[in-house]
Amino acid sequence: MLANLDIDVREGVDFPLTEDELLGICETVLEQEGVTRPCYVSVSIVTDDEMRTHNLEWRDVDAVTDVISLECERPDDDDLSEGEPCELGDILLAPAYISRQAKEFGTTAADECRLLYIHGLLHLLGYDHLEDDEAEEMEAREDELLSLVKTDASIDHVTITRHREGL
Repeated sequence: MLANLDIDVREGVDFPLTEDELLGICETVLEQEGVTRPCYVSVSIVTDDEMRTHNLEWRDVDAVTDVISLECERPDDDDLSEGEPCELGDILLAPAYISRQAKEFGTTAADECRLLYIHGLLHLLGYDHLEDDEAEEMEAREDELLSLVKTDASIDHVTITRHREGL
């Protein structure tokens, strides 16, 4: 098993994915990215208010957002001993915001959560979307990975608009 997840769903927050599905998605992403080292990932399912607070604290943006990723270590870090687990990082997801966003994109809340969880995992693995070429690479990878894990077909193609400031 490549992934070990610490999942915290805040009381009263509805989340459309199960812990088993989160683990399966993480395993798929790690395998597809060629990661062979065991990785620990913390996943927090939070309220909009909590996400807004974290977004302001960590990104200096006073608005709710869909996902935030905080990288700790990379699996290919030379400082890690052979076989030593990697503390990949933390992912925060705001399912109420994600559900509203899903309606804008004509997707399901579950598929949107899958996509944004994959997006967060890719950030932890070093992907970014600050430049157009990076964004295109990340979108293509999200498309590929989502096609391996989705259970319904509401997302045909990932668009960078999900990741623009102020959405």
